[in-house]
Amino acid sequence: MNQKIDIKSLTLQELIEELKNRGEKPFRAKQMYEWMHVKCARSFEEMTNLSKNFREQCEEWYEYTSLQAVQVQESKLDGTKKFLFQLADGNVVESVWMKYKHGNSVCISSQVGCRMGCRFCASTLDGLERNLLPSEMLDQIYAITVLTGERVSNVVVMGTGEPMDNYDNVIRFLKLLTDENGLHISQRNVTVSTCGLVPRMRQLAEEKLQITLALSLHATTDEKRKNLMPIANRYSIAELMDACRYYFEQTGRRITFEYSLVGGVNDTDEDARELIELAKPLCCHINLIPVNPIKERDYVQSDMQRILSFKNKLEKNKINVTIRREMGRDIDGACGQLRRRHIEKSDL
Repeated sequence: MNQKIDIKSLTLQELIEELKNRGEKPFRAKQMYEWMHVKCARSFEEMTNLSKNFREQCEEWYEYTSLQAVQVQESKLDGTKKFLFQLADGNVVESVWMKYKHGNSVCISSQVGCRMGCRFCASTLDGLERNLLPSEMLDQIYAITVLTGERVSNVVVMGTGEPMDNYDNVIRFLKLLTDENGLHISQRNVTVSTCGLVPRMRQLAEEKLQITLALSLHATTDEKRKNLMPIANRYSIAELMDACRYYFEQTGRRITFEYSLVGGVNDTDEDARELIELAKPLCCHINLIPVNPIKERDYVQSDMQRILSFKNKLEKNKINVTIRREMGRDIDGACGQLRRRHIEKSDL
């Protein structure tokens, strides 16, 4: 049996070619592309300017990714919404919608689960199930656009999964997301995170995209980083810093260092001094994150005085730094928490 083509993962040019092979004119492809990527249609059925007969044929020929929200949590504190979406194969992924003064941001997942094993993250506790397709990453944004009735202006690929571990699908997703014929979100409004897969960071630099690369650093020495992040056994901080320099040279885009402050683990004055040493030679921004406690681990958040003191030390050395505003703390805000709770309930 022929596997159906995943139509939402095709570029406009590929869709034109595909439909041409079926005897359709290019304008038909443009109509469909607009329904999928601008109007965020949830099915072929909604594409009302296409004939009923053609829509029925499309159902036979193509896989149409349309994620179903199985759970939505809304924060009473700041209006943040967390969505648990079911995929066609029954797996679930989570996405977060955050309202800021400068526009709406969506944080999406790039994999079902994760195999990176970072010690403070709930996403990785059950390992990696599979990679997400470009259409499944896009549709987290499209489904949220339909459900909230609001336009998304910023996208962060920082939910469950390691984007650089799903490289080809993520690159295709980025090109579709920022394509002028689709949602046309500016590349400068897109951030992709990595825990530090050095060869992929270098490969991404060579794509010369204008996205922001966010490196999950979280420690200033190889020894400390190995305790928090198994990937540090493969790539040293020196190699990471080289890759960051290379990314800036190739793209002109400043790197963001994500640094989760864990009480008594990586928040000392010495840690601050070492972070200054790493950051000073680079064009970078540091995002301090008060770590979200998860019940499976015994890490605690640094107290606010410690966080502010840490920030102050960096600023005195003219390093650009912010403390990430905590969004959705009352609704399983940390990556992987909602999905994990859902899986635990399903297993009962």
